[in-house]
Amino acid sequence: MRTLALFVIGSFKNGTGISPASQSGPKIQIGGRRKACPTLRRQLLKYSRNVLAALIAVQVRNASRAEMNWPQFRGPNGDGVAAKSRAPAHFGPATNLVWKVALPAGHSSPCIWEDRIFLTGFTDGRLETLCLDRRDGKFLWRSALMPERIEPVHRLGSPAAPTPATDGERVYAYFGSFGLVCYDFAGHELWHKPLPIPMNEFGTGSSPILAGDFVVMVCDQDLDSFLLAVDRRTGQTVWKTARPEFRRSFSSPYLWRHDGVEEIVVTGTVWLKSYDLKDGNERWKMRGLARVANASPTSGSGLLFASSWNIGAEARERLSLPAFAAFADRQDKDTNGKFSKDEFPAGPLRDRFTQIDLDKDGFVTREEWRISEEIFTQAESSVFAVKPGGRGDITQTHRAWKQTRGLPYVPSPLCYEGRVYAVKNGGMASCYDATTGRTLYQEERLGALGDYYASPVGADGKVYFASQQGVVTVLQAGDDFHVLARNDLGEQIMATPAIVDGHIYLRAANYLFAFGDKSKTRNLNTR
Repeated sequence: MRTLALFVIGSFKNGTGISPASQSGPKIQIGGRRKACPTLRRQLLKYSRNVLAALIAVQVRNASRAEMNWPQFRGPNGDGVAAKSRAPAHFGPATNLVWKVALPAGHSSPCIWEDRIFLTGFTDGRLETLCLDRRDGKFLWRSALMPERIEPVHRLGSPAAPTPATDGERVYAYFGSFGLVCYDFAGHELWHKPLPIPMNEFGTGSSPILAGDFVVMVCDQDLDSFLLAVDRRTGQTVWKTARPEFRRSFSSPYLWRHDGVEEIVVTGTVWLKSYDLKDGNERWKMRGLARVANASPTSGSGLLFASSWNIGAEARERLSLPAFAAFADRQDKDTNGKFSKDEFPAGPLRDRFTQIDLDKDGFVTREEWRISEEIFTQAESSVFAVKPGGRGDITQTHRAWKQTRGLPYVPSPLCYEGRVYAVKNGGMASCYDATTGRTLYQEERLGALGDYYASPVGADGKVYFASQQGVVTVLQAGDDFHVLARNDLGEQIMATPAIVDGHIYLRAANYLFAFGDKSKTRNLNTR
């Protein structure tokens, strides 16, 4: 096909349909003389034009299909951007609603391939992978797992929090209570890979991503954290890299492609780290993150962006552990050289006892104290940009810029049209020049209060922020703060929206909604 394509493209450069070297047409041998064959020349000309038209049609069709896919958490490139899709500014239960369908409980975000939507859910102890028809929201299939036990989760969490990923042939789902599982598009299980329940009483939040032939996932927990790559066809481990210095985190890995390099970048305890996609070997690391990482990295404008905020990491309200010996003199009532929760005084440290008790045996040892003391000391809250090309510890050499106000707790930053957007709990949005970090606006009120768990997404010159209370605020992308709409869905939102083919797919507490500007978008059922 490549050779044929080169022939056809080359033959049309001169507008004749055949290459200059053979413009007189193909020749045949007659009586010792070579003569042009007009019939054969016309046939080749017609054939080459048909092939070129077919190749162009394939390219157009593939481009169209790419616009109809949102194949993993935060979309095609994991960056929250629908580059070529329209998207409505105004929508809600009575406005631009195409359809809605009731869903089982869960926080996973929509994963979309052409006319299929994939989600996960949790019902009566079953971990479900769901497939819906994007045209009308009807269920196509539901495949369930019955784990031996369900992982503990935060009061706001769910055993079905990670978002599935798809390559157009298979769908991959991760459940902290089970591990990885792969289904075909008919819902038949192809393989599964059991993994231990993470050592973390808040549950799992990280989603798997697709990177070439690999499914990549991070499992950061209070002991034995690791980064894992498996073969997407078989589920066999390709490589597994230990992350012993990392504790619980809930962010997803990010595939950063630049300058011919493919690297997996992961936020975590204190450090942002990069790994080689081929073998999982560490490439570089940079300090600047908090104790617990929730937000995933992203990239744009030639830079990588990461953010992290947590209580106790800011200078004005820093949490720290006193010296072990001094604390033991005051609090070790039974003088056994370790501390139970009852021996912690009431306050912020006692509230974090389970984070300091790394092995969850009910006691904090001297070594666990030392590790936690170091983490509390090094933790920072910031959003920052990283220049490519680093090796080793690049904290002092490759940071392009850094900001310490208006920081998101859970939502990932969004780089869209040369700007980085972030949303702080309470509904305060900030925007920075992606290249320089210059503040364009900071902590502007969206007019939608409450906490924010969904990550912002960008499309059609707009930026979408969804609050936990169920209000989606739409901003005009640009240097100035300008609210286009506030859309109240009337129920809690924890999942990140997906934008495909002029439609917004948004999972709320009870329903999956499909919104589209009915004056501009064709009916989904007409394709």
